[in-house]
Amino acid sequence: MSGPETGSYTALFEASPTTTKLVTLGNLSRVGARPPLGQYVRLLWARRHFLWADARAKVTSGTRQSLLGNAWMVLNPLLNGLAYYLIFGLLMKNARGIDNFIGYLLIGVFLFQFTTQSINGGARSVQSGKNLIRAFTFPRAALPISVVLRNVLNLGPTLVTLAALIYFVPPAEEYTWRIALVAAALALQVMFTTGLSLLVARWAAALPDIQNLIGMVMRIWLYGSAVFFSFDRLLVDNPDLKVWLEANPMFIVLDIVRDCVLYATTPDPMRWVWLGGWAVGTLVVGFVTFWRAEETYGR
Repeated sequence: MSGPETGSYTALFEASPTTTKLVTLGNLSRVGARPPLGQYVRLLWARRHFLWADARAKVTSGTRQSLLGNAWMVLNPLLNGLAYYLIFGLLMKNARGIDNFIGYLLIGVFLFQFTTQSINGGARSVQSGKNLIRAFTFPRAALPISVVLRNVLNLGPTLVTLAALIYFVPPAEEYTWRIALVAAALALQVMFTTGLSLLVARWAAALPDIQNLIGMVMRIWLYGSAVFFSFDRLLVDNPDLKVWLEANPMFIVLDIVRDCVLYATTPDPMRWVWLGGWAVGTLVVGFVTFWRAEETYGR
């Protein structure tokens, strides 16, 4: 082969000029690397609409296969409250000395169940989300936070039912302006529960066996929060223990809500200080602890 054709083939396969580009490694980031705390918070905030939509979808799908559907969000705490009333109110006579024991018991059962479900779900969130973690890049804290949001949505109809029962079931209570304070107490409870869920999620991701202990710990905490009895009657001879138990954040939540809803009493300001300290402190410690182990969750 010669002539013009040879020249065209030669031109086609001639080496083209080499272009060299300098890549600065400092501009690259490792896949799955933990971002700085401030950036991590911004990334999480940017996904807030997705978290909320995901929580709503899981609330709806969680009861779709049952015959009564979303009614179980109300029936479950009601049945628990009935069981506790039969055992502690009628059989063990714990209702003695407690005004409106039914309302006292229902507030304790409904609100404590929210924290229990959030912590149990938070402990499982990282393990159950392993495939999602390995497939996508996102702030891992979204997993336990999504569990808490789901339970907040479940809590809505539960609170409506609770308010109706307290208002209509004898001895019926008349609500005062203090009912507005309940929203603040619940907001602090959600903050505290979110922080604790993040902590438990971090521990359970490192040591999955912790999930088997959570049920026992929550049961002890239930008894230590005066859900279905009063410390004033049981600990009259042990004031030191009573002081320690009353510093328990869940007891403080229940005590504030009961004062506002059942007894038309303005809660002690120190109660708010203690609860605010627990809520903010636990949320900050839980969030930072979870963030520090961000790179380990997909392993």
